[in-house]
Amino acid sequence: MSKKDKGDKKGKAKKKAALDERIGDLGPVMIHAARAMRTRLSRNLAESGLYAGQDGVIQALAEEEGLTTGALAQRLGVKAPTMTRTIGRLEAQGFVERRADPKDARLTKVHLTPAGTDTLSKIERATQECSLQAVQGLSGKDVKLLVRLLQSVEDNLQQQSE
Repeated sequence: MSKKDKGDKKGKAKKKAALDERIGDLGPVMIHAARAMRTRLSRNLAESGLYAGQDGVIQALAEEEGLTTGALAQRLGVKAPTMTRTIGRLEAQGFVERRADPKDARLTKVHLTPAGTDTLSKIERATQECSLQAVQGLSGKDVKLLVRLLQSVEDNLQQQSE
């Protein structure tokens, strides 16, 4: 093996070690950033009477009215009992109502009430404020790159779980 080949191998090994070290930081940094963003969003949503996780239910119902508890749970990636509790709270707050499906009375579907529909603009505003705070100091180009990279990370992780 020539000196050049040995040097190339050492250089690659150093780069791999440096990459391995940085990768070790990725998980904790992403988790902390996601938690900080969710905490900020929860504070912003509190003004409209919503709690963490309820915004997703309202947004899902705005996209497709009349979903079952199971469909909502699957769409939002939570367990059915968690969704049942969330829907119960939203119903008590007057944001959603449960109704029997007119085509199949065995099914109960969740629908937005007018009050629930009214919260959509508040959710959008709270989300926008949170996002603006999160990217404060970043250029438009940086934000575009960050979004693209995070989407790639999510895609990679979704492929692993399928």
